Amino acid sequence: MSISTDSTDSTDKPVDSASETPVPAKGASAPRGSQVPLWRMLLRDRVATVAAVLLVLIALTALLGPPLLGGSATEQDLKNANQAPFSLDHGWLGVLGTDPLGQSVLARLVVAARTTFSVAVPAVLLALAFGSLIGMWAGYHRGRRETVAMRVADVIMSFPSLLMAVVVLYVFSPSIANLVLVLTVTRLPVYLRTARSESSELQSRLFVDAARTFGTSSGAIIRRHVFPIVLPTLLTLATLEFCYVMLAESSLSFLGIGIQPPDVSWGLMVSQGRTYLQSAWWLTFFPGLAIVITTVSATVLASWARLATDPAQRWRLTLPRKARRRAGRAARTVPAPQEAQS
Repeated sequence: MSISTDSTDSTDKPVDSASETPVPAKGASAPRGSQVPLWRMLLRDRVATVAAVLLVLIALTALLGPPLLGGSATEQDLKNANQAPFSLDHGWLGVLGTDPLGQSVLARLVVAARTTFSVAVPAVLLALAFGSLIGMWAGYHRGRRETVAMRVADVIMSFPSLLMAVVVLYVFSPSIANLVLVLTVTRLPVYLRTARSESSELQSRLFVDAARTFGTSSGAIIRRHVFPIVLPTLLTLATLEFCYVMLAESSLSFLGIGIQPPDVSWGLMVSQGRTYLQSAWWLTFFPGLAIVITTVSATVLASWARLATDPAQRWRLTLPRKARRRAGRAARTVPAPQEAQS
């Protein structure tokens, strides 16, 4: 019997099996992802930083803007109807133009931001809370509980989300409460299935078996061991779902079964301005631009959060920008295992 004497250099970097790119070794001088704060990793990514700043500004505008504006969004001035944007002849509120009633488009955008967020944020939070709790409970216990939960999720997902919302809001009166309720129900299976998948895989891990052996209750195991591991995935999913819910609310308001006047939302502003596209394009352009900026920023931030909350991928965000680009190019040029064998 022969013993292999091949040795490897202790300074070699291990390879990430998912991307075939080098991962900094434990003794390397480069900072490890687990030791770098999230805010510092965010500042190293310019695109994600810009997206986060935009989302914070939009959220602060929706929260603080309407009280500061007072009744400026509903003040009518027919003499200044359909005034073109980028003109300060009628004050700074007219910088984005006016609508056919002489109302400031900028003031209406700020008020509409609060309405849109008041629908999207509660719907996402409620779906996240109930869906993740039911999913983790069903995935941990398995058996009949998992079967019942998954069949309910399949029934809800068998109906198109927007079609179900249209039917429900057509039968009942369109309001913010009904919008939140129907969007919560339609997005519930997404969190349920994700949490169930993660929980069912974790319930067979050694640390869960050890906690079960010491007599820890199932609720305590889910709360202390399963939930902290599943939470990053659920938060990333919630960021993406925020975009979908906001677009769904805008679509329903555009169709006339969402937010109703005198309330205003971005989708309703687009719907009201579509008849003036040739004469007053700004009535549709600016609320549509607000929707695009918000959804793109949330999508970019969700992509960054997926890497930042994954211990196996977090190290990528700690590399200098040039090293990150080289690692990305190396990952794209490394052939797949089947291609290399052929």
